[in-house]
Amino acid sequence: MHNRDDTGENHMQTVEGRIVLVTGAAMGMGRLYAERAIAERASAVVLWDIDGRQLAETQAELGGTAANVHAYVVDVASLADITTAATRVRAEVGHPDIVINNAGVVRSKYFWEHDHVRDIAFVMNINTLALMHIAREFLPDMIANGRPARLLNVASASGMLSVPMMSVYTSSKWAVIGWSDSVRLELERAGHSHVKVTTLIPSYIGTGMFAGARAPLLTPILDPARVVDRAWDAMKRGRARIMMPWPVALSGALRGLLPQPAWDWLAGRVFKVYSSMDAFTGRAPR
Repeated sequence: MHNRDDTGENHMQTVEGRIVLVTGAAMGMGRLYAERAIAERASAVVLWDIDGRQLAETQAELGGTAANVHAYVVDVASLADITTAATRVRAEVGHPDIVINNAGVVRSKYFWEHDHVRDIAFVMNINTLALMHIAREFLPDMIANGRPARLLNVASASGMLSVPMMSVYTSSKWAVIGWSDSVRLELERAGHSHVKVTTLIPSYIGTGMFAGARAPLLTPILDPARVVDRAWDAMKRGRARIMMPWPVALSGALRGLLPQPAWDWLAGRVFKVYSSMDAFTGRAPR
């Protein structure tokens, strides 16, 4: 079920026989992660989402496979919901071996136009705090079980580069990158090398969430299935992070090397990063 990669660390070839939990699983990339788990014969796939109707449809459509598909309506913006659902999962399904922190939201406007609760708290609770609370619920069991386990945290390229018109979203993803990588190092330092943490750092993905956004120079709108394929493989291998596409890593390096005025000129005038959200509309209501 697992072997050794080029670095000598154990990694999974497949999730067969394991319990996989995915947040934001009713549609989009969350559903794609669930489909990957089912295709690899996970023993159980746990779907978390706030949209009960869509979640039920997804569970019904995926439930005809060999894997046991369990659906829970969970508002990950609520710590109470997270702890209650986690307790139910442990009692009804078992301890997850793989947790994919996929759920996320975006708000686009000038910072001073954000509402304290509907925008700032909402985005930070879902994009940042939920990942921490969910990991806190399941990591102790992953550590204690002693078998290979994985935590995949979905961040964003905007967590490495400032982007006007989504300051709160950007800050939420900056926090995810720093937290996720710190947890990775803590696990290694504490001798829990069987638990690996992977941070996914993609640019704009064509799920509808960023409808209207214009991709920066050399950075196409990413295909969701392609991102999930790459992230899934990186997660199983236990890679520390995956950045997509390649200009994301280049931009991060240039941002750290160039003086601020030079970087602002390059990002604004050449790469068009700073204007990428000017025509943002977001996903249409369903």
